[in-house]
Amino acid sequence: MSFFPYRDGRMYVEDMALDDLAEAVGTPFYVYSSAAMIAAYDRFAGALADALAGRAKPLVCYALKANPNLAVVRTLAARGAGADVVSEGELRRALAAGIPPEKIVFAGVGKTRSEIAFAIEQGIHQFNAEGLPELDTIDAVAREQGVVAPIALRINPDVDARTHHKITTGRAENKFGIAVDQVPRALERLRGLPNVTLKGLAVHIGSQVFELSPFRDAFTRLAELYRELQAQGWPLERLDLGGGLGIAYHDEPPPDVEAYARVVAKTVGDLGAELAFEPGRHIVGNAGLLVARTLYVKHGESRSFLVVDAAMNDLIRPTLYDAWHDIAPVRAPAPDAPTRRFDVVGPVCETGDTFASDRALPEVQAGDLLAFFSAGAYGATMSSTYNSRRPAPEVLVSGANHAVVRVRPSHEELMAQERVPDWLQAPSPTAAGGAG
Repeated sequence: MSFFPYRDGRMYVEDMALDDLAEAVGTPFYVYSSAAMIAAYDRFAGALADALAGRAKPLVCYALKANPNLAVVRTLAARGAGADVVSEGELRRALAAGIPPEKIVFAGVGKTRSEIAFAIEQGIHQFNAEGLPELDTIDAVAREQGVVAPIALRINPDVDARTHHKITTGRAENKFGIAVDQVPRALERLRGLPNVTLKGLAVHIGSQVFELSPFRDAFTRLAELYRELQAQGWPLERLDLGGGLGIAYHDEPPPDVEAYARVVAKTVGDLGAELAFEPGRHIVGNAGLLVARTLYVKHGESRSFLVVDAAMNDLIRPTLYDAWHDIAPVRAPAPDAPTRRFDVVGPVCETGDTFASDRALPEVQAGDLLAFFSAGAYGATMSSTYNSRRPAPEVLVSGANHAVVRVRPSHEELMAQERVPDWLQAPSPTAAGGAG
């Protein structure tokens, strides 16, 4: 089912025409389909529930880093989602969106004392501890509060997820997790830390993973370690299997969610452990578009350019990862319309401000709207105000209803966040020039 169909020559998101939205909110803007998010979440959670067949109840913790918009998180909270957070800000967002603290996992390699203290005060599900010094810090903060903090050890399984090198997290050279050969040291450290309790193990091998074999390898190694530690007397009861299942950005075959769930069932389903998962991109990535307006069509000696009003500050993935996003006109071209090869670029003064190179597209005119697909994850959340550009607004659509769920700030509102020190305040004309 397409949540962004053409109808009578116009592209829609659910039952809302994109050109009507552009007229209402201006361009560029992000738009998210509630139905697409819900369908992806329900399929993921349902596949796990079916494959596990009651042996373990999966806790699906949406990874807020993919898209932390409160309306997006609340949409998923209403389906029963928990949250995977990596900062106090994300934790506060999850709570504000209605996710119970007991369904929140706090991950990340750089948790500060104040973040740990706030999370403990809220009563979160667990910390995924990524190193020995972190264990000491969690214990010290918990002792100050007079409580025992639940943790899982995040294991680095040294598995190649075969994804982009900037988003792989499960290899020995990555900064994440505790190497298997360091686990005995971690356990010895835990014996002397009375204010943390080891509840389980965690793993996360990377993002945008398509092949199932890396998951199988990582989960198998985690299951072996889980059994080994239980045999040693550690009362483990939880496994956090992370996220990372990819989405199709271009013409890749989409990952088989049901086959992934069967891998989970086969590798860890008989352990009797509570299972947690941390999907992010897989839930929201293909539920969002970035819509931009063509400013100029520029024909050079060797290349033709479409200059649009979105830029790398709005969607940095092509610049950062050489990522592909499908691009299509909001007004449907004729079936026999000729195509031309364009570089699709933004107005930022960097050559890297390029969304697509040598891309075949229908003839586009200045003023035409373009939709950039698969922009629901790592789009708005990674945006900036580079070149003093105002962040794009975000719109949530449900059926024929829409709401602006993050407004485009004014230039004055952006500058109001800054302060000029007293010694740089401009003198009045009288003080500067004196009396005539």
